[in-house]
Amino acid sequence: MIKIIVASKNPVKLDAVREGLSVFLNDKFELTGVSVESGVSDQPMSDAETMLGAANRVENARVQFPGHDFYVGVEGGVGDSVSGLMAFAWIVISNGEKTGKARTASFYLPPEVAKLVHQGIELGDADDIVFAKQNSKQQNGAVGLLTRDVITRKSLYLPAVQMAFIPFLNPELYS
Repeated sequence: MIKIIVASKNPVKLDAVREGLSVFLNDKFELTGVSVESGVSDQPMSDAETMLGAANRVENARVQFPGHDFYVGVEGGVGDSVSGLMAFAWIVISNGEKTGKARTASFYLPPEVAKLVHQGIELGDADDIVFAKQNSKQQNGAVGLLTRDVITRKSLYLPAVQMAFIPFLNPELYS
């Protein structure tokens, strides 16, 4: 049985990893969510900080929970661009020897949400304020709220989880 640690207890992240990897591992794995530090701010404010948070989560999980086959970090973040504040996430997967990384698609946040995030409020909390929701970050997230759940946080993460697994599907190409 393949043992996987996801460096989060967020049910959306766990479901995305479970579903994303099940197509490659034929559901023959045990997945456990754990809480570990990201080593970055609660709301990463750049592409680099977001990727570092995902990588740090993987490394911290590897150190704190040794003996698993794969470690997965999922870190959501935002970054300023020419036209406004964009949201996205980084997925990092490691087996201790090889690492795969992929970023989700990104999308612009509404100005009212972006303003709150720039004031220091985490994106999930800003979404809850603007959309009058509770705990949306463990549900459909900003992308779900903005697309009327056509794209949910889970469905946003799925392709990135699968793309981060590419080096393990093609080990001869990724030394």
